[in-house]
Amino acid sequence: MTTERRRPIWPWVLIAVLGAVVLVFLGSLVWRLINPPVSPLVNEDDPRSTIQVDVVNASGRQGAGRHTLEFLRERGFDVVEISSASDRPKRSLVIDRMGDKVSARKVANALGIADTLISTDIDSMRFVRATILLGADIDNLEPFLD
Repeated sequence: MTTERRRPIWPWVLIAVLGAVVLVFLGSLVWRLINPPVSPLVNEDDPRSTIQVDVVNASGRQGAGRHTLEFLRERGFDVVEISSASDRPKRSLVIDRMGDKVSARKVANALGIADTLISTDIDSMRFVRATILLGADIDNLEPFLD
């Protein structure tokens, strides 16, 4: 009669756990490569050149402007004002206020707004680079996906 010796299972469990950790880190790396963080700076060489925006809540949802303000400030943007509007546009958009498409695109990318929804309406009296108009589609925007 031969007796077989059982091998312990803990090394296999340890390998599986470490493999899962490695996969999570690799997934995070790939995600960062595909979706790099958006820079809130107008000029990358000047850390004081933060993009200034204002937020207009036209979504009809109370608190959406404040939520967007907090989301953008956490990412380094300077939100100087939030307001509301009675119009209810179907789509959210970014309005370029200074003829600076690059800054408007950075704001749109941070929020998950398509580049096709960036318009230009230069208004130097506003002292912001872009205005964000929140529409009925806010549930599809980055700040509201959590």
